[in-house]
Amino acid sequence: MSGLVVCVVVLAVAGAYGVLHRRRSGRVRVRGRDEGKRLGAAELGGELGERATLVQFSSAFCAPCRATRRVLGEVAGLVPGVTHVEIDAEDRLELVRALDILKTPTVLVLDADGRVVRRATGQPRKADVIAALGEAV
Repeated sequence: MSGLVVCVVVLAVAGAYGVLHRRRSGRVRVRGRDEGKRLGAAELGGELGERATLVQFSSAFCAPCRATRRVLGEVAGLVPGVTHVEIDAEDRLELVRALDILKTPTVLVLDADGRVVRRATGQPRKADVIAALGEAV
């Protein structure tokens, strides 16, 4: 009987963790750690956008990275002055560590000066990315 109780408790905790993780993944939010951090063309390997830059950290075997690439590309095409830059996390480990990137995809929203204003981990929704750009432009 006690084995059944332990099994039910473990399943309940795992289920609660899964729901919480799913709700947080892909949400665009402000993180205090990013305040003051700036990225330039040298770090990005490309030019900053006129109004904002969407920086995506990806890895080779990341399925959500492909969908994120598509979403960010569409948003960059819709909003004038916004550029999408994708960075291979495995090739840029120093930058990944400096920015505290813990998983892929991670998206940083930069303003025109390269300052990090928003961050999302997981696959963001198009509407959330557009809303986050409102703070950057």
